[in-house]
Amino acid sequence: MEAADGTEETPLPLALTRFQLSEEYGFLLPDPLTELPAPYGPWMEIAHDLPQLIASRQLRSQVHQMPQLSARHLRGREELHLAHLVLSFITMGYLWQEGEEGTVKVLPRNLAVPFWDVSQALGLPPILSHADFVLANWRRKNPNGNLDTIISLPGGESLRGFILVTLLVEKAAVPGIKAIVQAIRAILRLDEESLHKALQELAEAIRDMSKALKRMHDYVDPAVFYTVIRIFLSGWKDNPAMPDGLIYEGVSDEPMAYSGGSAAQSTVLHAFDELLGIRHSEESTAFLHRMRAYMPPPHRAFVEEIHRAPSLKQHVLSSGDARLCAAFNRCISALADFRSYHIAIVTKYITVAAAKAKARRAEPGDRAGPSAGKPPSALEAKGTGGSHIFSFLKSVRDTTREGMISA
Repeated sequence: MEAADGTEETPLPLALTRFQLSEEYGFLLPDPLTELPAPYGPWMEIAHDLPQLIASRQLRSQVHQMPQLSARHLRGREELHLAHLVLSFITMGYLWQEGEEGTVKVLPRNLAVPFWDVSQALGLPPILSHADFVLANWRRKNPNGNLDTIISLPGGESLRGFILVTLLVEKAAVPGIKAIVQAIRAILRLDEESLHKALQELAEAIRDMSKALKRMHDYVDPAVFYTVIRIFLSGWKDNPAMPDGLIYEGVSDEPMAYSGGSAAQSTVLHAFDELLGIRHSEESTAFLHRMRAYMPPPHRAFVEEIHRAPSLKQHVLSSGDARLCAAFNRCISALADFRSYHIAIVTKYITVAAAKAKARRAEPGDRAGPSAGKPPSALEAKGTGGSHIFSFLKSVRDTTREGMISA
C-alpha cells in the first residue's frame, strides 16, 4: 500500500480485510456462490446428485464419464471456492462410495487435475477440509434467512444439521475475532479500558459458541453421524483403510497423503489460543500446526500475525490490574468449558455410537448392507483428521486450563 509521497504506509495492526475476514461473517465466506459458470455444468450436475449417486453405487461410473475440464476459466475467489467445494465433495464420494473395504488407489485425471489446479490457486490441499465443508458451503434458503447447504453427501438431515450447527459456532465466534483485533490495538495503545472491554466480549463470544454447539443434539443423530457421515470426512493420511495414500492421476505418479476434515482446521480456536498465550503439549502443537496447512492462507496468516503481536498475558501480568486478570481468566475458563463440551459431543457421537454400532453388528440377523451404513472401523479411536482423538482433546483442554493467571 503506497502513500501519495511514495513512502509505505504501515497497515493497521490486524485489519480484518487484510486477511479475507468479514466484519459480519468472520472466517465464513460471505454469501458464497451456489452455481459455477455453464461450462462447468457436468461438475455441478454430479455434485447436486451425490447422495443418490453414492447410495446407488453409480458415482464412480458417472465420474469416469465426466469430461476433462480445465480450471483455467474460473474467475475470482468465489468461483474457485465453489469449484473446490464441488470437487472435494465428489472426491470424497468417489473414494468412499464402497466403504473402507472398497477404496481406490487412483483418483482419475478428469477429477484429479482440475482439483489439484483449483487447490493450488487457493493454497488449499486437494481434499475436503473445514474451509469447504462449512465455511464455503452455505446459502440462504429464503429471504427469512433460513440456512441450507450448497452441496451434500449421504446423511440427510443429520448431515445438514452437522454442517449448519458448525457454521453457527463459526458465526458465534465473530464478535470474539473482532475482540482479538481490539485487544491487540488496546495493548499497543496501553488502553486498559478498551482491553478490558475486548476481553469481556471475547469471553462472551466463546460462551455463545458453546451454546451454538449444544444445538448439535437437536439436529444430528449419533447413529447416522457415526455409521453414514463420518467415513466421507476421512482422509488418506494416518488412516489404516488407505495406508498408501492416493495417486492423483495426471498430477503425480507418487501417492500423496492428506488428513481428513477436522474441527482442528477451524481457524477460530487457533486464533484464541495465540491471543491468550496457551501452550499445548509438543504432540498436540505438532498436530494443530499440521492442521494450519488446511486453512485458507490468509486465515493462517491472521493466526501468525496474532502470534507476532505483543503478549496479552505478559501485559495483563505486568499491569497488576486485578480487573484485567479476572477478565483474562474468564476467557480461559470459557475456552476450557467449550473444549470440555466438545469432548462430551465427541463421546456421544463417536465413542457411544461406535459401541452401539458394534453391538448391532453382533446381533443375529444383523441388517447389514449399504442402507444400514457399515460403520468405518479404521478410525474408531481417531478423529477424521487422524488425531488420537481423546488423548488429543483432553490434553488441549487441560493445557487451556493451565493458562489461567493465578491470583
